[in-house]
Amino acid sequence: MILYRIIFFLVFVAGGYFLGIREGMSYYGIFWGAGVGVIALIIEYLTTILGFGTAFAGLVGLSIGLIFAKLIYFPIKTVFTSIDGDYISLIFNAMFGYSGLLLGLRAGKDFTIGNLVKAFKSRTEEEYAKIIDTSVIIDGRIVDVCEAGFLEGTFIIPQFILHELQHIADSADSMRRTRGRRGLDMLHKIQKMNNVTVNIIDEDFPKIKEVDAKLVALARMMGAKIITNDFNLNKVAQLQGVTVLNLNELSNALKPVVLPGEKMNIFIAKEGKESNQGVGYLDDGTMVVVDNARKKMNQQVNVVVTSVLQTTAGRMIFAKLKEEADREELKMARH
Repeated sequence: MILYRIIFFLVFVAGGYFLGIREGMSYYGIFWGAGVGVIALIIEYLTTILGFGTAFAGLVGLSIGLIFAKLIYFPIKTVFTSIDGDYISLIFNAMFGYSGLLLGLRAGKDFTIGNLVKAFKSRTEEEYAKIIDTSVIIDGRIVDVCEAGFLEGTFIIPQFILHELQHIADSADSMRRTRGRRGLDMLHKIQKMNNVTVNIIDEDFPKIKEVDAKLVALARMMGAKIITNDFNLNKVAQLQGVTVLNLNELSNALKPVVLPGEKMNIFIAKEGKESNQGVGYLDDGTMVVVDNARKKMNQQVNVVVTSVLQTTAGRMIFAKLKEEADREELKMARH
């Protein structure tokens, strides 16, 4: 290692010598080449002993200190023209340069490329982090969405959500118990996915009692998004400036477009709220309300769409029996 440093130093000396010959000052060239070589060896030594990050931060601090010394020196020199400028400049350069070097070395102790990459990665994960609500975990559709590649990145699961799931899974009510266990199964499936990282955190807000309010507070603190199916949580979070990804809204956006006048065949499953109405459902769960279809209960019927109502809770289709639509069309044609 010492031999390499000697050769490295001699290369600088030789380079300075030849540059000096070109300028007609060979001895000065040797002097400047040796000076640059010494500085390079000092930098190499600092980098080896202190680490790249510390040495680099020290050099940055030294440079800033020297610049600051110049900024202080020039106004003083302009005002007090009688003082020895070279002496004052030397004092300022030494004082501020040394101070900047010490501050840089101190600040650079924890600076490494690994730490920088780690900090950048951590910040990137925070920016794309998503907090999952209990309703989404129990619903289970998030597993299919993740497997399809539409959701990826870091999912945050706070401990209070796990406690809520566990409480539901241990419920005396069989329906709630089934839902809670389903939620735990869905969570295990998400953890095994390659395109998703699940972070379970202990962050809690003891002064806040409601789980929804805790979720909103956590999302605001982390700058994360909330994935939920809960209509009320969706509204509260949006009012507080938190971005919400609602799987129900995603599902509604992906449903086929139905326009008035379209014909379809549906099964009338139950009575409607209004007189003589019948209600059926499309394959995606969309409710279809059919006028005068009460008498067609438990039958497959052909209907014609009259209107479509889009609400925050979902989409409803209103229709009438095709035979009635045909009669009305025939009546209008006669007139």
